[in-house]
Amino acid sequence: MDTKQKRIRVLMFPWLAHGHISPFLELAKKLANRNLYVYFCSTAVNLDSIKPKVSPNHSLSIQFIELKLPLLPQLPSYYQTTKGLPPHLLNTLVKAVDMSRDGFATILKTLDPDLFIYDLLQPWAPTLASSLNIPAILFYTASVAAASFTFHGLKNLKREEFPFPEFYINDCFMPTKSSRNEFGRTPPVSSSKERIPQCFEHSSDIILVKSFRELEGKYMGYLSILLNKKIVPTGPLVRDASEEHHENEKEILEWLTKKRKASTVFVSFGSEYYLSNKEREAIAGGLSLVR
Repeated sequence: MDTKQKRIRVLMFPWLAHGHISPFLELAKKLANRNLYVYFCSTAVNLDSIKPKVSPNHSLSIQFIELKLPLLPQLPSYYQTTKGLPPHLLNTLVKAVDMSRDGFATILKTLDPDLFIYDLLQPWAPTLASSLNIPAILFYTASVAAASFTFHGLKNLKREEFPFPEFYINDCFMPTKSSRNEFGRTPPVSSSKERIPQCFEHSSDIILVKSFRELEGKYMGYLSILLNKKIVPTGPLVRDASEEHHENEKEILEWLTKKRKASTVFVSFGSEYYLSNKEREAIAGGLSLVR
């Protein structure tokens, strides 16, 4: 018998962005270290970019599965990822992923994994898994504090204050009455307003989060109450230092060691957005005002 048949088999399906794929891949490595067999599903262009990041040892326990998207005139194969994707084609990419539903159903039926771990923007994926009696678990890779704040607003009909006052949104960013009404309408196919809550709700009993209790423990507890699901942190999930070969790494670490404790702010806009010089100056100016 094939050795993988004796092990717990997990199918992972991240959204087609490297900021999502990277933590999914690191989690896959952790699962492989625990003697689980992982099927990692994405488009060919994404799989080609991450295969070099998998060691020969991990490659024995991680199998890449290609998701074939329908051929659309405006979405050639090299655009079947968010990397380098023109912003106006994002809706088209989401549509193409939705159109791959039948193909993904075939993957699920063929592999018949013991567990399915999915991402935020494909709410139909856990539904397919559940129809095949395959437990489906959401792996949430963004801020747990932001998720708890969002679901507080969605579920708190009495409009009570968010219990953690250090997390708030300035009035200028608060939705107006008209925008709240708009929120309640049926969103377009690519809208995350409906997809994201559905993905949380469809998760079987637990939700994995890329965080740790020392940082976001209270938000995990509150999110667990709001969703009636157990929140399980995976830790930060960064690549092993032995796998990294950044030329400027030493320079950055030397710069950090000269700074006072808690004096440096890390600002990130995701893996696919690059600030212009003007935007960087505006962010720096804004941060200097809140010191």
